[in-house]
Amino acid sequence: MARHKVEIVNVNTADIKVLTNEEMKELFQKMQEGDPFAREDLVQGNLKLVLSILRKFHNRVENMDDLFQVGCVGLLKAIDNFDLSHEVKFSTYAVPMILGEVRRYLRDNNSIRISRSLKDIAYKSLKMKEEAIALGLKDPTEEEISEALGVSVYDVVNAMDSLKEPVSMNEAIYNDGGDTIYLYDQIEDKKANSEDMQIKLALQEAIDTLNDREQYILDERFIIGKTQMEIAEELTISQAQVSRLEKCAITKLKKILK
Repeated sequence: MARHKVEIVNVNTADIKVLTNEEMKELFQKMQEGDPFAREDLVQGNLKLVLSILRKFHNRVENMDDLFQVGCVGLLKAIDNFDLSHEVKFSTYAVPMILGEVRRYLRDNNSIRISRSLKDIAYKSLKMKEEAIALGLKDPTEEEISEALGVSVYDVVNAMDSLKEPVSMNEAIYNDGGDTIYLYDQIEDKKANSEDMQIKLALQEAIDTLNDREQYILDERFIIGKTQMEIAEELTISQAQVSRLEKCAITKLKKILK
């Protein structure tokens, strides 16, 4: 078995040939001249480009075969519309088209429903970006897109944000070999304290049993509302250390308040 072999839709990606720029130009010229096999060779020679793009989505879908097919649709569109005269590398042109196709698929199959008007703005915004890449121009800004589409900048930003996949609050974002830091650890806690005086008094007594550093971290996190990163910078320690101290202090409080 080949090393790093990947099986997807009956394709052994370990055996896929990667085309050089010269081979790519030659095949595009042959395709324009009517060679019936050049287009297929271009597809086969760029499958690894599709796979490299799909790596960032491997945790977001259950069936990568479907996503691979969608990526290949984007690749075919890029091949059919690529113009050698613009002197742009094919990968530069193809990547946004493949990404656009994948994101459209993920958005349309997302459990979170997006309004039709927002989808329409997102489609048109992506099209403008793809056309700019095709012509070798700079990526249009949100302001330029909003002016061209006759909508507000807020609508453009909101539409483009709708293309992004939702992230779980429990997603691990850092691990130094010890305690894992999750996304919810980075969010400010601005909830008001309980109005129950007895709970407040009991909690204060429990907090008084903690050492100064533990008390400081809990105050900054849950009273002031700072993130673990901000506290880590103030104490000149790592964010992982702040996370461990915070969890240790909370565990102590739970034991006292039982």
